[in-house]
Amino acid sequence: MLISFQRYGLGELIRGDAPFVGLRNYTTVLSDPEFWEVVHRTLWWTVVNVVLIMVIGTLVALMMLRLGRWMRILVTSGLVLAWASPVIATTTVFQWLFASRLGVVNWLLVRLGFESFEGYSWLADGPAAFTVLVLLVVWQSVPFAAITLHSALLTVPAELYESARLDGAGSRRIFRSITLPILRPIFGLVLCLEVIWVFRCFAQIWAVTKGGPGEATTTLPVYAYRVAQSLHRYDLGAAVSTLTVLLLVAVLIAYFRQLLRQEADR
Repeated sequence: MLISFQRYGLGELIRGDAPFVGLRNYTTVLSDPEFWEVVHRTLWWTVVNVVLIMVIGTLVALMMLRLGRWMRILVTSGLVLAWASPVIATTTVFQWLFASRLGVVNWLLVRLGFESFEGYSWLADGPAAFTVLVLLVVWQSVPFAAITLHSALLTVPAELYESARLDGAGSRRIFRSITLPILRPIFGLVLCLEVIWVFRCFAQIWAVTKGGPGEATTTLPVYAYRVAQSLHRYDLGAAVSTLTVLLLVAVLIAYFRQLLRQEADR
């Protein structure tokens, strides 16, 4: 953070002297239209990923409640293996799956009759590359959400479900009236953790697209790295990183305020 208040480029890195410049780096970053485009893209990236992770994770957790013992153990083992896989290893697998020539996805789509995907380059098109990265992050994140929510679902007394069914309540009504209110703190915790993890996601994006094509997949962590390494403006990179943390804190504070307001109204 200290570097963000200094003039710290390649020359200062070699010489070791870095003069204090106050808020000049922050003024430069905040006055750059590209920075605000990256902020908008980062927020959109976070919303899309977190919504998909929470929805799919909740559905998987509810499904596991209906499975038999051995099938539940099998599904849980698969989720743990997917969650425990190294990020770069999973990223490499996705790069192979979506490869233009030897990728399994293109091969399958062509076999299903979508001839336009013959040799299609997913990473050369902005929306397609964004979609691939979303699928990658969701794949890596759903196991944690599903396992955590399933563990929480096991703590809900079975008598409540039985009483609700006797009263004629359907599955959706039971979820809204019983499951969600009881597990609201756990849902909130998982949601916050996923927001933090997705917001600061860097390794997957850099390994697959390096923020491209163009700027289509450049989020704030990638933008900070590119500014610092490509332009050798470590001061501006530090300023972007600090603003990223402050933006994330602001989002979480707004969410917690809304959560506390809802709890007070209950």
